[in-house]
Amino acid sequence: VQLQASGGGLVQAGGSLRLSCAASGRTFSTYHMGWFRQAPGKVREFLARSRWNEGRTMYATSVKDRFTMSRDNAKNTVYLQMNSLKPEDTALYFCAADTDGSGFTSWGQGTQVTVSS
Repeated sequence: VQLQASGGGLVQAGGSLRLSCAASGRTFSTYHMGWFRQAPGKVREFLARSRWNEGRTMYATSVKDRFTMSRDNAKNTVYLQMNSLKPEDTALYFCAADTDGSGFTSWGQGTQVTVSS
């Protein structure tokens, strides 16, 4: 599975961005998808997860109520709508796919988000 993330950029604190992640594969609708981020000098952080067979999305506490993950199976794309951005949200954002239930083993190249104060 190949993943291509896009939509990152520079935004002021309080602003919004929407990230997109386009995936290859004919069975995208059965992939579990996730969003993660990694700031310089920090470990990769889980943000949100969408399981194809569940009706709800799980979020990290740090982004719950500010970030919303959605997916469009017809376009093989997942999105991450990010609102009320804070400088501490600055990081490289990754999407990931779990194609067989064994974990997130496919990763995109990341898209940079920078939030200025």
